[in-house]
Amino acid sequence: MRLQFRWHRQIIYRMKTIFTQPRLVIVIALGSVVALAWVYLFYLAQNMSNMDIMSVDMMAMTMADYRPWTAVDFGMIFLMWAIMMVGMMLPSAAPAIMVFDKWNISRKVSGQPYAATSLFILGYIFSWTAFSLIATVCQWALDYGHFLTPMMESKNPYMGAILLVCAGLYQLSPYKDICLKHCHNPIEFIGKYWKKGNFQAFKLGSQHGLYCIGCCWLIMGLLFFFGVMNLMWILILSLFVLLEKLIIFNHWINWTISATLILGGISLLI
Repeated sequence: MRLQFRWHRQIIYRMKTIFTQPRLVIVIALGSVVALAWVYLFYLAQNMSNMDIMSVDMMAMTMADYRPWTAVDFGMIFLMWAIMMVGMMLPSAAPAIMVFDKWNISRKVSGQPYAATSLFILGYIFSWTAFSLIATVCQWALDYGHFLTPMMESKNPYMGAILLVCAGLYQLSPYKDICLKHCHNPIEFIGKYWKKGNFQAFKLGSQHGLYCIGCCWLIMGLLFFFGVMNLMWILILSLFVLLEKLIIFNHWINWTISATLILGGISLLI
């Protein structure tokens, strides 16, 4: 009961960071972008569901029947990943965005140099877009090696086991703790690294995005196991990332999450 109350206090505190003296335009803009991203993902997921009737025949393709990706294929998959990362990750960046905006408003009022909050947001999205490019290349390689089904799900239990075990181990790594600390403390992060100038705002946003990637890259990698366009798992992983950034998990919760992932990977091999 005491643990639950502490969680509630952490969520309330971080939500106050977002909505204390709310910048209504930013809140509406972020909400609109995230909503549009999820509408697009839902549209793609529906199209994938409509292809289920063809999946058996498609999965029966031989190496000789394999059709290499075209530039259009690569571009569409990259677009899918980029929009998916915006929908999944932008909500968890809201505390840092609001802190940055409040910081700039206070500097503007006092007559000091300030920068556009939109550039900070664009920098954050730029980092995750770069990650999306890497994810697209990885998907191409896995598809070329016949590790993925036409529905973009893993068909190799060994790959799934490796992903789950690595994600579980990384959950306990000190590097993840360092990255997560910056996500938990946006005020300290922005106060430490802020510099005047619009380019510096973009750079700071991209730097924050890199720390977020450091926290979540293996969690995002689990989509290659659960299904790149499995909407249920996209939502579950999005909520996990959001909670992990809003709540400081204690030692036992983190170990439980890690053990669950590792045991899940081992169970695939057994």
